[in-house]
Amino acid sequence: VQLQASGGGLVQAGGSLRLSCAASGRVLRLHAMGWYRQVPGEQRSMVAAISSAGDSNYADSVKDRFTISTDSAKRTVFLQMNSLKPDDTAVYYCYALYGRQYYWGQGTQVTVSS
Repeated sequence: VQLQASGGGLVQAGGSLRLSCAASGRVLRLHAMGWYRQVPGEQRSMVAAISSAGDSNYADSVKDRFTISTDSAKRTVFLQMNSLKPDDTAVYYCYALYGRQYYWGQGTQVTVSS
């Protein structure tokens, strides 16, 4: 299974970006998909996650600004990011939990200028 993330880029504060992460290959039952982010010198931190049932949760810092969703096939996870702040600048990594195995995407850079 491979995860391919896309959609990062440079945006001004207050702007929006939509990240996508598509899973390819043969997969078992999906349990969850989500996004983490990491800035240099810090640990990777959870941004948002969504279960196979559609239940989602968010880091407090992104609640009411970010929305996580999947396609109907549960092969692609999206992260709609609105009202972006400079503090959102990071490399964003997607993940998927299929069966008992976690898979990670390669990361996509999001830079928010003030």
